[in-house]
Amino acid sequence: MIAIEDLGPRLRRLTIGGPDLTGFPVPLPGASVRLLVPSPGTSRLEMPAWTGNEWLLPGGKRPALRTFTPLAVDPEAGTLAVAVVLHGPGVISDWARTVDAGAPCAVSGPGRGYTVEATAPAFVLVGDETALPAIGQLLEAIPAAATVRVHVEVASPDGRIALPSHPRATVVWHELGDHADPGSAMAIATTTLEIGPDDRIWVAGEAASVQRIRRHLFDTLGVPRSRATVRGYWKRGRAGDVEDSAPD
Repeated sequence: MIAIEDLGPRLRRLTIGGPDLTGFPVPLPGASVRLLVPSPGTSRLEMPAWTGNEWLLPGGKRPALRTFTPLAVDPEAGTLAVAVVLHGPGVISDWARTVDAGAPCAVSGPGRGYTVEATAPAFVLVGDETALPAIGQLLEAIPAAATVRVHVEVASPDGRIALPSHPRATVVWHELGDHADPGSAMAIATTTLEIGPDDRIWVAGEAASVQRIRRHLFDTLGVPRSRATVRGYWKRGRAGDVEDSAPD
């Protein structure tokens, strides 16, 4: 069973249900799950095999396997919700645009999440549209006494969605200019931020821009790695790919 809800012009919520999801662990905020869908051109779901290096289908083809932030998990009802950004052609984007309630898919996880320090006085959250679900979860988890600065890159004004309210949060939206590289707006925003000694930093988005941010935080500013989590969610040039990299 798949229930479909549009959260915005380019963001679609898919709630996946089935008996195999009963008892699925409730993850920490900003965690990940992997979603496997039928390969393009077929409605049949094939399970890949692990080669020791990667998952492959019979014949050596890569499966339609991507990583997402779980929006909501109900272990008793056996449901799991994810959000898919519908940006351009891609395996998952194309599937999510046309999927019906009876379509097959498979889920694995959950992967690592983010442990919010209850006594930390300040947080900085930065991401692109693919990071919006995780940013929403973090805003709900960060204590009300902490200040939160949120910076989000969107490709166009319609990429903005309502985020959970937080009494001490400010949200700044950065629109990506025409012909600008994905991730460039969030990278510029981060490198011009004043980072305080008490800030806890969480960043996620396009992999190349995240690498630029990582170098700025750790090499230029000397931010302790224990204070920052920086994750590449997708790689430009691999349409529809959303892949986590190991946090620092």
